[in-house]
Amino acid sequence: MKKGVVYLIGAGPGDPGLITLKGKEILESCDALVYDHLASKEFLSWVPSRCKTFYVGKQAGCHSMKQDQINELLVQLALEGNKVVRLKGGDSFVFGRGSEEILALKEKEIPWELVPGITSCVSVPELAGIPVTHRNVSRSFHVITGHTLKGAQSEAELALYGACEGTLVFLMGLSNLEHIAKGLIKGGKSPDTPAAVIEDGSLASQRTVRGTLETIYEKSLKAGLKTPAIIVVGETAAFDLRSEEMTGDKIDDKPLSGLTVGITGTSSFTARLETALKSQGAKTLPVMKMEVVPEAFSEEFSEDPDSSNPNSSLTAILKQNFTWLVFTSVNGVEIFFDRFLNQENGDLRLLCSLHFAVIGEATRQALKAHGFQADLMPKEYCSQSLAEALINVLTPSDHVLLARSKDGSVNLSKELEKQDIFYKDLALYHVKGKPLADGTLLSQCSHLVFGSASGAKAFLKHFQIPAGVKVIAIGPVTGKALREAGVIPYMTGNSYDIPGILKGLTEEKTR
Repeated sequence: MKKGVVYLIGAGPGDPGLITLKGKEILESCDALVYDHLASKEFLSWVPSRCKTFYVGKQAGCHSMKQDQINELLVQLALEGNKVVRLKGGDSFVFGRGSEEILALKEKEIPWELVPGITSCVSVPELAGIPVTHRNVSRSFHVITGHTLKGAQSEAELALYGACEGTLVFLMGLSNLEHIAKGLIKGGKSPDTPAAVIEDGSLASQRTVRGTLETIYEKSLKAGLKTPAIIVVGETAAFDLRSEEMTGDKIDDKPLSGLTVGITGTSSFTARLETALKSQGAKTLPVMKMEVVPEAFSEEFSEDPDSSNPNSSLTAILKQNFTWLVFTSVNGVEIFFDRFLNQENGDLRLLCSLHFAVIGEATRQALKAHGFQADLMPKEYCSQSLAEALINVLTPSDHVLLARSKDGSVNLSKELEKQDIFYKDLALYHVKGKPLADGTLLSQCSHLVFGSASGAKAFLKHFQIPAGVKVIAIGPVTGKALREAGVIPYMTGNSYDIPGILKGLTEEKTR
């Protein structure tokens, strides 16, 4: 068997948006993912459904796998012919033990490639407004581990650092902060030397505590800072070069600060909801990825039932005198146009005589991106409201094509049948659930959001709702699925979309 390749990818400081484009591209096509504690769980939603995932994170006092075992795992996965991603927080070569893993691969003659990451030692201070160098203030910076095999740095080592000019950046040193501060003072640093500690760098929950070497430990203790955190010592630690209008350590002032929201939904839904929640100060945890799987057309639609091309009959379908084309999701729009334009005789002019109906603003925007305006969108973003709105405009001569999920709501089809309206259900795709998070992490969530009924059902096959965690359904259909499974939603989105979820959470926080 041909050997696979191992890609060591630096994931950046925490925000998934700070991984490199090359790193993201490789993640989206890998066969196996071996990831650390500091790599965002959001990356799990980027990998293909076939990808095998292995958590090998290390936290203080808790190592899920020893380094030798990690090395062996990488070798074994590569020998099986896999395209393997080894994903590490920050950069693999900055206290990431990436070089040790490379040596293990080299010994077994396994090919590898390095994809650098944005290191936290520079980026996190920057996001707190602290430059590690500044003309006439600091001409150098030193990156130091705050935790060694023996524990904390020795007093002799700290004394040497205390004599250094420039900015000192300590990684993994929060538990030894008091020892570090005292050691630097003993080494010659003034007790009044500016110091800062930055928690959760680059995340919505980022916080910065500023002080001096004499006060920074007590201030950090009082603020309750937790790992991961970076310590910055030197004159530039007093700088704050952030725009007051754009950012600042105002996490406690943001509407959803303090909330951790677990999300079950498609990649598109999860990404949009995460962006919205993080902008309001909430932490997020992707829990269950609902993978969108295209469907082959059924024989009733097929021009050639024996054709191996799943797109071959779409033109024939559209020639069946349909007057309305209905989309209930962004996924439906994207799959429809992808398949339509990828067939040999795909011609957008075939769609020009159709009226379009959609559920939701996001679906309307997706349709608009393909050059078509929606003729109908109900005020409430659910299938029942769409059915009622359609009935008001349809005539007996109309023919309706429902381009949607195989598991779409029956409300829409039932209403059309009641009114004796001719319609066809075109099953474009189905969804299946893939767990992204360890069930033990669910208790960290304040809320769990479900973006669909199928997502709720898939989640409950794998997990239980922890006590005290509030459940949010995006709409009534999802809420019904939860109740049928014995779970009472704490809240249903006000407008059955992401803005509705945010509005509900914000109102809850301000009560």
